[in-house]
Amino acid sequence: MEDNSENSTRAAEGGGIAAVIPCYMERGRVGETVRGVSRAGFPAIVVDDGSTDGTAAEAREAGALEVIVHERNAGKGAAMATGLRRALARGFDAVVLMDGDGQHAPEELPRFAEAFRAGASVVLGTRMADHRGMPFVRFATNKIMSAMLSRKLGRKATDTQCGYRLLARSAVEVVLRGSSAGFAADSEQLLLLAKAGFDFTEVPVSTIYGGEKSKIRPLRDALRFFAMLRKYK
Repeated sequence: MEDNSENSTRAAEGGGIAAVIPCYMERGRVGETVRGVSRAGFPAIVVDDGSTDGTAAEAREAGALEVIVHERNAGKGAAMATGLRRALARGFDAVVLMDGDGQHAPEELPRFAEAFRAGASVVLGTRMADHRGMPFVRFATNKIMSAMLSRKLGRKATDTQCGYRLLARSAVEVVLRGSSAGFAADSEQLLLLAKAGFDFTEVPVSTIYGGEKSKIRPLRDALRFFAMLRKYK
């Protein structure tokens, strides 16, 4: 673990919102993400989920407030939980979850902060306002899964598979009750929050796909998604 005192001071003065960035094998991408978060005025807590490519070192060099390393790969959900617990322990009022692979634009962080300061406890990023950059298969899968999950939630969420989201401290405490270790954790968070009575606010975010290799395994992660849904009746 490593602290950056300059970022820590800015965190204390800047409104109590941290970015939590779970990563796995993101050398060459996570550094620019962390620098972008800092330029936007937010501290970054990076969780390296067992990478062997120097992800943690790059995040430290880029100026992350703290870098936490899992000795073994435990899955996105587990990495998010580690980062969220650390943000609570540090006393942040809210956390923005974002990926370290460049798919979430740090310059859009103020949109989440503005909604939070206007009273929202859960702010979801949505790419549906302009999804032209999204591969068709991902777009179709997202639409289907979002429709299914919205029925479970009892409210409409247009982009349930977007992991770019803000959670107030009270919402973080709720999502930490989840048990999904992999990509199903993004959906499980919404189910837990809806069950606890939280309303959702959405803000538009960019659709960004580059040359990064997706870590989603369609069959395995679909089966985990449906298994997770069955738990919430």
